[in-house]
This record gives sequence, structure tokens and C-alpha cells, in this order.
Amino acid sequence: MGPIEERPDQTALAVAAPPSAPLAALDASTVEQVVVGGDLARLAPEQRVSYYQAVCQSLGLNPLTRPFEYIRLNDKLTLYAKREATDQLRRLHCISVEIVAREHQGDLYVVTARATTPDGRTDESTGAVPLAGLSGANLANAYLKAETKAKRRVTLSICGLGWLDESEVDSVRVARQARVTEAGQLLPEDPQRHKLIQRWRTLCAEADALAVPYETLPLDASTDEIIARGKALRARVDAVRRAPRA
Repeated sequence: MGPIEERPDQTALAVAAPPSAPLAALDASTVEQVVVGGDLARLAPEQRVSYYQAVCQSLGLNPLTRPFEYIRLNDKLTLYAKREATDQLRRLHCISVEIVAREHQGDLYVVTARATTPDGRTDESTGAVPLAGLSGANLANAYLKAETKAKRRVTLSICGLGWLDESEVDSVRVARQARVTEAGQLLPEDPQRHKLIQRWRTLCAEADALAVPYETLPLDASTDEIIARGKALRARVDAVRRAPRA
């Protein structure tokens, strides 16, 4: 089967902001705090909004579509790119994306995507997902996720952007969900959820040591989902520990 080419989502075409859209000005103190500290949590709410809008304006993205969201990465508040960002970037720069390779490497499924710009520039990125222990719908979703990761990563790469994409954020274990209002107000973490996340990570370390497969916890997983997944993984880990060794 020949390469599959991805064109920009038509929704993104309709909502892309015009280059002249008036957005809030970004003052020098905001730039200094972000560049020096690399932590958006240090900014005041109005500065955070100003920074977000300035990023969108510099890339020609419509801030009303929320092309970026916030995460805590290595204890610093930062942005990651959503589908709305990569769709609009492909439209703005007339980028075409095609899948050029699909392969299994051990327990991994690896997809390679190539992006091409009108002036002939090309770039390639891969998207990899673990398949161990997956079957049925979970296996099918893993195949789709690998392609999505490859396409979005290569879009950001060819545009010279180093942000994480939402399709790969879930696989970064040090990433934590951050809640920021439209007014730039950083909301406090739910202490109960934070404790559950810490327990989940400890359990994942046990599972890794025993080669017990598990699905990555979504960044926005609810407390009920974390508890349910934790109980299921704990049962599998305990079962492996009880199993007689060869």
C-alpha cells in the first residue's frame, strides 16, 4: 500500500487567525522571566495570558482555539501543542505529511512520517508505542497513536518548534496536569489526585522491574480512573510476584 498523505483539518482552515489579529502586547519583563527561568508559573496571571497570546501571534495561530495547554514538566509550568496547533501550522505553511514506514521492532510499533514544504524542504520524525500485552481495541488504538505521534511530531519539527505534542505528553512520566483558567490563573493541584499519581508512579516502577505491561495513564485521568487502573495493575504485579519461577 502506498504512502498515506495527511492534509490539514478543514476545521483548522476555518478558524485560523488572520496575521493582523490584535493581541495583547508582551512586555520585556515577561520575556525576561520566561527566558531566564523557563517557568510560566513565575508569571502573574495577566503576564501568562500575554505570553500565551504572543506565542500564538508569533506563529499565526488563533488563540481562541486553545492550540496549547499547560503541563508541569520537571516542576516547571510550560506549554504543549494540541492538535489545533499542528493542524493550523500545516495549513499556514502548506505542509503535507505522509507515512513512509511502518515496522515492528521487538515489542514496539514504529511509524515514520515525512513532512514536505512547498519549497522542497523535508523532515522526518518517528512515533513509537509499546504493544506488549495489547490486543483488540487497545492494539488498534496503539497503531493509530503511533501514526498520530509521528505526524504531529514531524509537523512541529519542520516548523522549528520544540514543544511536546499532546499525543506524546501522556508517555512522559514526569509530566503532571496543570489547570490554568482563561484569565491566566494557575489553580492549585488536587492533593488527593497528587497522592494517587505518586502511588501510580511507584506501582509503574514495580511493573517495569517485573516486565509487566500496562497502558500509560492519560494526563487528564480522573481520580476514579487512576484508582481503577491502579487496582488492575496491582493485581497483575502481585500475580507475577506469586507465580513460580522457572
